[in-house]
Amino acid sequence: MLDSLLDHRGLVLLRDSVEWEGRSLLKALVRKAALSGEQVHVLGLEVSKEEFCEGLDPEVNSRLIYHDHFRDPLSWSDTGEAPAGGPLGALKTMYMRPEPTPVTIAVDSLSWLLLHFACSTLCQVLHSLTCQNHCPGYRSPAEHVRVLGLLHEELHGPGPVGALSNLAQTEVTLGGTLGQASAHILYRRPRQRPTQQTQWFSILPDFSLALQERPPLEPQPHPVPHTSPVDHTTHLTFNLRLSKKEKEAKDSLTLPFQFSSEKQQALLRPRQGQATSHIFYEPDAYDDLDQEDPDDDLDV
Repeated sequence: MLDSLLDHRGLVLLRDSVEWEGRSLLKALVRKAALSGEQVHVLGLEVSKEEFCEGLDPEVNSRLIYHDHFRDPLSWSDTGEAPAGGPLGALKTMYMRPEPTPVTIAVDSLSWLLLHFACSTLCQVLHSLTCQNHCPGYRSPAEHVRVLGLLHEELHGPGPVGALSNLAQTEVTLGGTLGQASAHILYRRPRQRPTQQTQWFSILPDFSLALQERPPLEPQPHPVPHTSPVDHTTHLTFNLRLSKKEKEAKDSLTLPFQFSSEKQQALLRPRQGQATSHIFYEPDAYDDLDQEDPDDDLDV
């Protein structure tokens, strides 16, 4: 369920598309995490801080720790305030607390990072934040860190999308029908089989989630009124069909170019009293009468 996404730690991958955007869901989860008392960091890359915070309550905005890399994503201004390494460096330093405090990190978006950094580098940073290390004497931040990563999967090939998908503990793929949004949720837990479920939801103007237990009903098709077929040949000035008598007259008509057997016999049988003719041929000196090579005179 969407309302239980914040009950688990690790990487939560929000996969959206052009038709179903995921920034609204990201803001709804950020709002819920901030109101629950957690420390919430927002890594802003694609939109400005004003645009991201628009619509959220002032109380929620006051609790956010916003890392604005929209205006200077590569730290070219060099004011000394931004950590080394740009956005990835800021992502690494978002959990530097000795005490085990729950932290939610919202990345808007992973697609921006994939377009500016190598996929392997991004995966290493996310792995260090979200995957538990069971080495003795090492305390991993993964037990207290949740990363909400927005991914525009249509911008990337199957390689980067598959790498982030394998790294995520929870995947949320947005879709919908008839204007109603849905979230297909895939949970991965250690030593457990993955579970899947679909949740229908809507986001209210204050970015709170309104969950729905059942998908919207499909609209019933309206019956098409029965109409009698229209004969478009009734008002023509000529006929497109032949009557029975006209068909019989057409079939019995002999066309002048038809060479029937009766006409063939009449032409081949000589009539009585008709003079017969003969052809007399006297070979010339240059005539070639060789039947084996009739073209011998052509000198080919």
